[in-house]
Amino acid sequence: MSLSIGDRPSLIDAGFHWMVALALATAFALQSPLFAQGLQREEAIDAIVGSEVKTEEVEAESASERIVAAIGATTENARRVRKTFSLDEIDIVFLPDLEEKGSGIAEALAEHESEIEMLRESIEGSALFFHAVDSRSIQLTDVVALEYADDGAVTIFVKGGANGN
Repeated sequence: MSLSIGDRPSLIDAGFHWMVALALATAFALQSPLFAQGLQREEAIDAIVGSEVKTEEVEAESASERIVAAIGATTENARRVRKTFSLDEIDIVFLPDLEEKGSGIAEALAEHESEIEMLRESIEGSALFFHAVDSRSIQLTDVVALEYADDGAVTIFVKGGANGN
C-alpha cells in the first residue's frame, strides 16, 4: 500500500486526536476517587489511624486528676508516640474551661511546658497521631496532654471546645 502526499495530514490528524483523547482519559482517571485518595477523606484517615477517632467535650475540673497525671507523664508519652504504629482506639477530649486560673491543671501545664512542646513535636512526626488530630481540625498548639490506657486506647486532651471555641 502506498500513501500519497495528500493522505499524510489525515494520518497525522488521527494520531494527534488519539493522543489528545488518551491524555484526557488519563487526566480524568487520575482525578477519580478510585485512583486518588486525599488525606482529608475519612476513609484515608481511618486507614492511617486504624480505628475511628472519637471526640467528646469534658469540663477540665471534672477530670483534673486524670489530666494532671497525663501531663506528668508527658515525657514518657512523647517517646511512646514515636514508637506507636497502630492503635485500637483514639479519643480526643476537648477541654473548653482549661484556661481557668488557679487550678492544678494550670500549674501542671506551666511546670511541664517544654515537655508538652516535645509531645506536640512527636505527634507532628507521627502520621498516625497527626492525622487523627488533623482530621478534627485541631491545632497542635492546642494539644496539652496524651494518655495511654491499659486497653490499648489513647486519649488526647485538647484545650478549647469541639467547635473551635
